[in-house]
Amino acid sequence: MNLPGVMPLPTAADLVPVLPEIVLCSAAFGLLLADLFVDARRRGLIHFLALLSLLVTALLVGRGMGAEPVSAFGGMFVRDTLADVLKIAMCGVTALALAYARPYLTARNLLPGEFYPIVLLALVGMMVMVSAGNLVTLYLGLEMLALSSYALVALDRDSKRASEAAMKYFVLGALASGLLLYGMSMLYGASGSLDLAAIHQAAASSADRSLLMFGLVFVLVGIAFKFGAAPFHMWVPDVYQGAPTAITLFIGSVPKIAAFGFAYRLLEAGLGPTSEQWSMLVAWLAMLSLVIGNLLALAQTNLKRMLAYSTVSHVGFLFMALANGGDAGYSAAMFYAIAYALSATAAFGAIVLMSRQGFEAEEIADYKGLWSKSPFHATLILLVMASLAGVPPFLGFWAKLEAIRAAVQADLVWLAIGGVVMAVIGAFYYLRIIKVMFFDEPEREIVVADADGTLRFVFAANAIALLGLGLFANLIMAWTRAAFA
Repeated sequence: MNLPGVMPLPTAADLVPVLPEIVLCSAAFGLLLADLFVDARRRGLIHFLALLSLLVTALLVGRGMGAEPVSAFGGMFVRDTLADVLKIAMCGVTALALAYARPYLTARNLLPGEFYPIVLLALVGMMVMVSAGNLVTLYLGLEMLALSSYALVALDRDSKRASEAAMKYFVLGALASGLLLYGMSMLYGASGSLDLAAIHQAAASSADRSLLMFGLVFVLVGIAFKFGAAPFHMWVPDVYQGAPTAITLFIGSVPKIAAFGFAYRLLEAGLGPTSEQWSMLVAWLAMLSLVIGNLLALAQTNLKRMLAYSTVSHVGFLFMALANGGDAGYSAAMFYAIAYALSATAAFGAIVLMSRQGFEAEEIADYKGLWSKSPFHATLILLVMASLAGVPPFLGFWAKLEAIRAAVQADLVWLAIGGVVMAVIGAFYYLRIIKVMFFDEPEREIVVADADGTLRFVFAANAIALLGLGLFANLIMAWTRAAFA
């Protein structure tokens, strides 16, 4: 018997929509236990089981794709096409990140048994975020991702730089979480409910929105921090540079897809009727991110740090699409998040490929004259940089075009013009990498790392996919638009 005002007890029917998350969470704990019985020489089995669990999770999500939206646990968990598309994309990019990470971490003796469970639990948190129908569920998924990310950044315990990056990430992350929680409490005070649908209804019917707007500002600050948007980007360069490259690859790609789901649930599912108010705030955050990210990236000599500031600029393009405040803007933002995640894995994957024990290949100068030593590697890195720069017909070009188009449709012409100008400026530091590889003389003898065969194959497939998917970008666009049909 259910008591009035109390959420009904969960039933077996509530477990069906959550089955992918249950399987993935069980796999994480299973791998943690399995590591106790598997020695270091056979840790490849753990790697295989982690990839298998991602495949099974993606298949479970794909089986229900296209069905009518369903909710579980009294509306706290929502499964719809949007969530399914994001979950499949996150599983795919996570598998790609694990393929890059294993040879890198193994060579540096940085592959503890808890690495795979932590990554899978981070993914569980992201999957909960994109399916959240309640502020509690949203915050639970966010903190699950955040705590896992802090642990991953501090994976290299002997590195002072990694420990410093993890501490900075933890402190600033806790501050952002506090501001977000404060904003959520304001939304609860304005609506009388933690349910996103109820908040949406209250926002539509309320005559006095002052408390709602007050909460909205704090919520936007939390969203901006999790994305790494200016001026809340202060953690991004230090964390990206300080963390082991394989970890940077993961936290710099997959969470961006989850962050879009997080923003959509809060801004549309919860605060959709106030889009006229928040869209202008998001537009100014977009322009600020574009300017700061691109200008600071120009001054960098460290490749990881340059990619960190470029991430800020890419978040600017994503926010440009979000500022549209309609289905066209959301689909463009989703497309951009997926395209950037694939490009970011390839960019950091290039550093993983070129590095070796005692040489991290983090400086731009390390790539001087690469064409003369390894034309194949240089060509693949060229493809990656061209996609990030937005050169047609690469995937990155279509993503930027969709974001600019969304801004124009929302009558944010000034933002679209700013985006075009910043895209041209941003192309310069990507082309600088290409110029260094093909036209500069090496300052020191170039030693191309004898990378793992699987790693070379994964990187080649990742880089070529940026061109191949760009040629068939309409298919991905149709996939993302279907989520909002």
